[in-house]
Amino acid sequence: MQYVSTRATSASASRNPETFSSILLGGLAPDGGLFMPAEYPRVSGEELNAWRKLPYAELAYEILRKFATDIPDADIKALTAKTYTADVYRNARAEESASDITPLRTLEEEGGRKLVLQALSNGPTLAFKDMAMQLLGNLFEYALAKNEDELNIFGATSGDTGSAAEYAMRGKRGVRVFMLSPAGKMSPFQTAQMFSLQDPNIFNIAVEGVFDDCQDLVKAVSNDLSFKARHKIGTVNSINWARVVAQVVYYFRGYLAATTANSQKVSFTVPSGNFGNICAGHIARMMGLPIDKLVVATNENDVLDEFFRTGVYRVRKSSETYHTSSPSMDISKASNFERFIYDLVGRDSERTHALFRKVETHGGFDLSGGPDADGDEFRRVGEYGFVSGKSTHLDRLETIRMVADDYGIVIDTHTADGIKVAREHMTPGVTMIVLETALAAKFNETILEALGTDAERPAGFEDIESLPQKFVLMRPNVDEMKTFIAAHTGL
Repeated sequence: MQYVSTRATSASASRNPETFSSILLGGLAPDGGLFMPAEYPRVSGEELNAWRKLPYAELAYEILRKFATDIPDADIKALTAKTYTADVYRNARAEESASDITPLRTLEEEGGRKLVLQALSNGPTLAFKDMAMQLLGNLFEYALAKNEDELNIFGATSGDTGSAAEYAMRGKRGVRVFMLSPAGKMSPFQTAQMFSLQDPNIFNIAVEGVFDDCQDLVKAVSNDLSFKARHKIGTVNSINWARVVAQVVYYFRGYLAATTANSQKVSFTVPSGNFGNICAGHIARMMGLPIDKLVVATNENDVLDEFFRTGVYRVRKSSETYHTSSPSMDISKASNFERFIYDLVGRDSERTHALFRKVETHGGFDLSGGPDADGDEFRRVGEYGFVSGKSTHLDRLETIRMVADDYGIVIDTHTADGIKVAREHMTPGVTMIVLETALAAKFNETILEALGTDAERPAGFEDIESLPQKFVLMRPNVDEMKTFIAAHTGL
């Protein structure tokens, strides 16, 4: 399996294909693009049938080995077995078996319409990010030990990525984590999960700004190739290909658990901000998983919803980004969206490069086919199964109340966005699976507003906000950020 950059041109620094291991630690390609497989591996009907009864770890092995062909099969099997265990994913609800890892729960089934919730919050930080990040931590440790090397992870989070990365990397040999987050924009629970960590290899940096400012800093540092090489900078954001691949697994698990035959299709609704989670669904569909619709659910920051309705991708300014009650989706520049656009424009890297250069110079592009548009590829979106919708704070409150009253489940705010939008796109005869984002306890302020009671907390998280916190407050300044990193890497 070979990998190419979405922006590879004849003059590009990334024109030569790479292997899985060579791109594992690096994040962005040298030309600023994102790595993609030169072609998608295909999954046969026979393989799907054989995978139906596999434990999650073995399913992860079967899928990962299609992408990491330069890593010995025995090593991949050992890594997935180490990652996906009941000991790691121990925070299952009382009615669920921890060994299921991502169990399904039917919410409603009426008139041929079926709505299902796929639990993805059983990991150590109670969020779906754990599903990929725990594997990424083990992959990093494996690769670094093999080469007697070290890595300085530099990433940004709008809420859950940071804690998932830090919990996955704490104590890992040869790894330091520098994690940016927008100051005062995460929930108190999310903030405490990150800032309460005292491990010497964890550095939390609160940035005066919004998530997009944090993300821009990560890209700016990553695009300084000499600094990146000198300080051995890598990333765990969803621009990292290995993390996206790890997320592909639970789409296969959800489909196989919800169906009895490969002739059946399902749809997935995914709360979306950075497009990484639903990008994994797109990859699963390209591999041959029988997915009908991929439903993008946004909050008030509706850049992605606008594109999938109109064909116009219009990035908002920092001042136009709303601070909402589903803060992990308060994103106006979706990093992984480039991977989908690359496929949409026929894997034309020159065109992809030009479009995303226009994002930087003009704030977006238009593929609607109109008289002043940049192209007409929007007509092809339906071929990939994408539709979208938007949810607001009032929608969130109403959905949280409805799910609690009708189904006896307390959901988090992002999952509420997903369920609200999913109900608008359900089709008789096709099961709609909503990907859970996190446990409700992480967003208790909104749960209290919606239900009048606090969200239940798993054991060990009762007083997390009262723990001592360690972080640094910084301005969104690239040079200052580089100085801080250089002072703490020892390189």
